[in-house]
Amino acid sequence: MLFFNHHCMKGLMHRTLAINHIRDIPAKYRKTPIGLLLEYHNLNRSFQPYSQARLLIGMCMDSRKFLHIPDNFAFILRTGGANLRYSEFKVSYAIGVGKVSHIALIGHNHCGMVHLEARKEQFIKGLIRYGGWGEKAALEHFDSYASMFEIGDETDFVLSEVKRLRLRYPKVVVAPLFFKIEDNRLYILKEK
Repeated sequence: MLFFNHHCMKGLMHRTLAINHIRDIPAKYRKTPIGLLLEYHNLNRSFQPYSQARLLIGMCMDSRKFLHIPDNFAFILRTGGANLRYSEFKVSYAIGVGKVSHIALIGHNHCGMVHLEARKEQFIKGLIRYGGWGEKAALEHFDSYASMFEIGDETDFVLSEVKRLRLRYPKVVVAPLFFKIEDNRLYILKEK
């Protein structure tokens, strides 16, 4: 079930910056791993070989998203809703051991981690049917974890998570990006 309408798409357009040319990439991201990500994915930049990751990408586990990037260019953490709150050790590892100094946090529209309560019945029935769970265990599982993984509005969540990561890792450049399912393109989320 998708919670989406024309009004949502129109509102989303005002919150995103399209990247159709190199000049559309904000100066602070040009000639950085974040700018390169945008060039590779949106502008079909020719791939360079990489022997070490230059970037950490945090993105949703949703199967509808695929990034057009070279091998070894980035560490990628895929979690529901691009929620890195419960993957912080992995983020720290990519920074401390992997030596990345840039993070691209990528949210997307039509995210399943939005309005989780509306999917409660589907979640429980699915665990029973496909996972072999009992109804009581499936219900307790949902009730125990749904609030931890509910992200609310996709764009608001990405912007708040970017702020949190910037405070946690002050030397790391963290960029809020957005993937639109309809056109398979990355956009920059506008910050206030």
